[in-house]
Amino acid sequence: MRPLAFLLALALGSVASAADPDAVDRGRVLFTQVWVPAAPHGAGGFGGLGPVFNDTSCIGCHVGTGRGGAPEGLDQHMRGMLVRLSLPGRDEQGGPLPVPAYGDQLNDHAIPGAAAEGRAVISWREMPVKLGDGTIISLRMPSLGFADLAYGTLGPEVLTSVRIAQPLAGTGLLENIPEADILANAKSEGRGHANLVWNPVVGEISLGRFGWKANQPTLAVQIAAAALGDMGLTSVIFPDKNCRPVQSSCLAALRGPQPDLDARRLADLTAYVAAMEAPARRNETDAKVTRGEAMFGALGCPGCHKTEWRADGQTIHPYTDLLLHDMGPGLADGRPDFRAGPSEWRTAPLWGIGQALDLNPQAAFLHDGRARSLIEAVLWHGGEAQAARDGVAALPATDREALLAFLDSL
Repeated sequence: MRPLAFLLALALGSVASAADPDAVDRGRVLFTQVWVPAAPHGAGGFGGLGPVFNDTSCIGCHVGTGRGGAPEGLDQHMRGMLVRLSLPGRDEQGGPLPVPAYGDQLNDHAIPGAAAEGRAVISWREMPVKLGDGTIISLRMPSLGFADLAYGTLGPEVLTSVRIAQPLAGTGLLENIPEADILANAKSEGRGHANLVWNPVVGEISLGRFGWKANQPTLAVQIAAAALGDMGLTSVIFPDKNCRPVQSSCLAALRGPQPDLDARRLADLTAYVAAMEAPARRNETDAKVTRGEAMFGALGCPGCHKTEWRADGQTIHPYTDLLLHDMGPGLADGRPDFRAGPSEWRTAPLWGIGQALDLNPQAAFLHDGRARSLIEAVLWHGGEAQAARDGVAALPATDREALLAFLDSL
């Protein structure tokens, strides 16, 4: 076993299935902590924010441990949202190729003494869609631009993808679904495929489970990657700060002991996230909800939003197959990620989706937050989901309301 894998095995143990309550409590503190720049070397304590970052805490993006939202206007700052960047091609592990001056994520904040990389600006174009019963639903299409770029323009060859923070409840259970079961389901269904991604802990390709394109193999790696990309926090998995060679002010601002998240702190943070319980159903015996659930099945939605798995000796209902599916040109970001193609996305888990606005009133849906409601999210489905989408659009109002009542119960 490689030294890093051994170190993490000792620290992480089986946090996703039987976490130490003390570790969960320590992880909760780290999750809600507002990070500040590190003290100079020799001043004690442990590392800190930046030098470049997007937010100052985990909960700043995952409001209420839920999903992020999207800015409504050009003057609004992104919160719970970020922009991935890459160039055509693959890095040495088969993943996205970073942009030399900016890396793989635009950081729009910096600590004193360093320069923020720039700002992403989103504008919206409304597009009315007429349903079968004459109802008009307005969908919005995002347009991405950039301002105040510190290290030169992003040329037309740069691939971009806007992403909102995903909800965290139940992710520990998703990690414990046996890999063999996920792959067997992909084979039996005959559609969708797994993403196979680089796992830096074991130094080999592994099944991807987390992220909008299933581009992270484990919760610990997902958390460590987000800590670095979103807050500039190093860890035993990603020990180098996210400064590019051209970013002289970022490099000059490096200080404090490293890593910011040692193996134990990363284990505690992972334990806290893994211990978040799966959302409980609401109103599941309501007649309208049960009718909507029947429609969900009849429309073929469970073909991707798989309703049932076994994990940790129990039956769970996350409504995802954890596989990649082609969602059509309307949702394509044009940016590959390991084996995820430009229009492919991991099936989003639906459990808890009806409670999204309770956790964060500004929450939005789909990878870039373009959908303000569940019906908008459904109407953006294309590709492999086109037939199901068209079936929903053709429903009479009463049936459509029953389907939405079912989704709201999850």
